Amino acid sequence: MVTEFEKNIIERVAIGDIFRRKATAMPEKEAICEWRNDKRIGVSYKQLNDDLNSFARSLRFLGLNQNDKVALIAPNSIEFCISLFGCMKGGFIVVPVNFMLNPKNISYILNHAEVSAIVVEDSLTLLVDSLLDALPKVKHLITLPCTGAVTSDRYLKYSELLASESADEIEDIIIKDRDTAQIMYTSGTTSNPKGVELSHLSIFLATLTNSIEINLQPGASSLCLMPLFHMAQQILTTTLLHLGGKTAICHAFEPKSVLDLIQDEKLEFVFLLPMMWRALLEYPGVEDYDFSCLKKALYGMAPMDQRSLDRATKVFSASFELGSGQTEMVPLACIFKFEWAGIKQGNYWGEPALTVDQAVIDEQGKILSQGKVGEIVWRSPQVLKGYYKDKQATSEARAFGWHHSGDLGYIDEDGLLVFVDRKKDMVKTGGENVPSVKVERAIMENPKVEGVAVVGLSHDHWIEAITAFVILKKDVSVTKEEIIDTCKKQLGRFEIPKQIVFVEDIPITATGKFKKNLLREQYKDLYSGQ
Repeated sequence: MVTEFEKNIIERVAIGDIFRRKATAMPEKEAICEWRNDKRIGVSYKQLNDDLNSFARSLRFLGLNQNDKVALIAPNSIEFCISLFGCMKGGFIVVPVNFMLNPKNISYILNHAEVSAIVVEDSLTLLVDSLLDALPKVKHLITLPCTGAVTSDRYLKYSELLASESADEIEDIIIKDRDTAQIMYTSGTTSNPKGVELSHLSIFLATLTNSIEINLQPGASSLCLMPLFHMAQQILTTTLLHLGGKTAICHAFEPKSVLDLIQDEKLEFVFLLPMMWRALLEYPGVEDYDFSCLKKALYGMAPMDQRSLDRATKVFSASFELGSGQTEMVPLACIFKFEWAGIKQGNYWGEPALTVDQAVIDEQGKILSQGKVGEIVWRSPQVLKGYYKDKQATSEARAFGWHHSGDLGYIDEDGLLVFVDRKKDMVKTGGENVPSVKVERAIMENPKVEGVAVVGLSHDHWIEAITAFVILKKDVSVTKEEIIDTCKKQLGRFEIPKQIVFVEDIPITATGKFKKNLLREQYKDLYSGQ
């Protein structure tokens, strides 16, 4: 008779199993590479799997139990990947933390998640030290030796922990597919961050969906530049590893370094923000590189202006596609595929991914017909389990049996989703609703513009006045009238900004989104008395 333990081992869906399978099938194949201090470091699938086992065993040695929370505070590195997937393999719940957040937010996350241990890169131990007095439940501190920074004796050494533990598979734990693999905290602009619980099943299934939708081939090589403490890069990296591919870690966006890496490592798949793709296109000599290896290019977080998209397709000789989703809906939720790019113009998010139901509904939960604007909603096994310790937020996000994205959009005549705006970013001006992203896309058509954020600011006459904050490229001169003229070519009169404000910089999130809430607060009195 088959026991419950044996049944679970046979049938289970668990992230850690990906690496055991690859280590068996392709032990010497390189899984991850990274350049550090001008030295290339590479890890095979066998070494990666061995290190995951040793890391998981070291946490057990420290007294952590299955489902205990382990925070991970670090930039991208091989050690980050081993810590992340090692926690999942051992049945621990990993809590990746954006170390660029305000320390108060980091402290809130660590306490709210009730983490028992913190794994931190050596360069960030001073940050953690400053928080420890407010973290009574943290029992263990582990430092990752990535930069050579000196750490205090209170930190356990990652390398020593791995060396002291066996690399044998851990066979005596039961991991069920709906068990929580990690808690990802969304950035809160007006409230505390919310903890998004993601299961082994949702992550595992998303890797399979992505490989099909993006048409990634087994063994493909990929760039890892966006932060792994956010879901987009993390799930794409997991997808490539699930396919037995190679992931090349890049620590910072510097155009020449990225271009060199694509060429030298013969990368076949690259995911970057639109502003990064534009920066690569502006790099002198970009057309002299050999990009024959590159097959697929993905961009996300924002649409790319048509001028840049057309040139990028030509320069990189790759299929450019837009992937969309969110932490709560493990990406991809939907994809705007290459074959539509030359036909459809606008803020298209495209068709739902293979395992996703996609719709647009009104405030009563009724599915709207083509062309009508409503909230974008999804159904899928990739949806979050819930918000950690927040039943009300979970219930609200699941109203009417759909996951609510908080985004507005409509379905066009070909069944493709068109993104209109974030609910909170829609500008209500003079009785009309104007999508901020539509105005931003129009302004980005000006080749002298580096970036733009459009918000609605309080106005006595217009209710909200459309206001564009524009970052220009270096060493160029543009007048406000030129920007307005660019807008007039694509926008209606009521959609044209009431003011153009030139700024040198706009604060961004770790995923490259402009922090519009800060602009609204800083410039809230811009139209006072007008």
